[in-house]
Amino acid sequence: MKQASGLFVCLVLGAALSLSAQKPAPANIPAPGLEPRLRDRVMAVVDEDPILASEVERVVTLGLAEPKAGESDATFRRRILDGLVEQRLRFHEIDRYGFEQVPVDMIEQNVAAIRARFPNEEAFRKALRDVGLTQQALRQLVARQLLVLTHVEEQLGPRVFVDLDDITQYYRTTYTQDMQRQKLPVKPLDDVREQIRTILKEERLNKELDKWTEELRRNADIHLYFDKPPGDLPPVIKRIEKKGN
Repeated sequence: MKQASGLFVCLVLGAALSLSAQKPAPANIPAPGLEPRLRDRVMAVVDEDPILASEVERVVTLGLAEPKAGESDATFRRRILDGLVEQRLRFHEIDRYGFEQVPVDMIEQNVAAIRARFPNEEAFRKALRDVGLTQQALRQLVARQLLVLTHVEEQLGPRVFVDLDDITQYYRTTYTQDMQRQKLPVKPLDDVREQIRTILKEERLNKELDKWTEELRRNADIHLYFDKPPGDLPPVIKRIEKKGN
């Protein structure tokens, strides 16, 4: 039986990638005779909070999103950027409520889920180095995203209700059809009632999450620069590489 996974996707993407709490390093003044080399650039601005190209690259490098069949690289990266914009909107909203501590075991469980995407520890550490993250920074970002999920549960959860009729209908249609299609035994309703309740609650919570995010988007000041040529982008972030490095 396939479970809804929208909230988990939100968790992994936001946890591993968003660096809204970190400010870009100031640009160095070019030394005479050295040509500046573009290292990063702004791809979107959400209520004066920039999202950098490097953040999109982190999603790709850490394998936290995969292109769909036939999807071009540009479309894939644009989809990632849209997801980061939504994450930034949610972060801004929960910032208004202040931060609370997140249980360490929850943080470690979700870091482990990200780690499990790699064949070994060295590959995981290399990927973090490639995208400019330490394991401690990753844990901090995971903690922040867990705060988003807590907020969603507390603020949107009360809007979600699953009754016995909903569960019975799902059992007779979706669940039964899934089991028959996979040629698996159809378990009695009593054996899968709570599992179905969890699935339906998560599906409906994801719908509420989408509604909330769309409302945040309507009220936000968002500028996208993904499709604009470099010359039309806002000020870029430049770092000067010294000769011999």
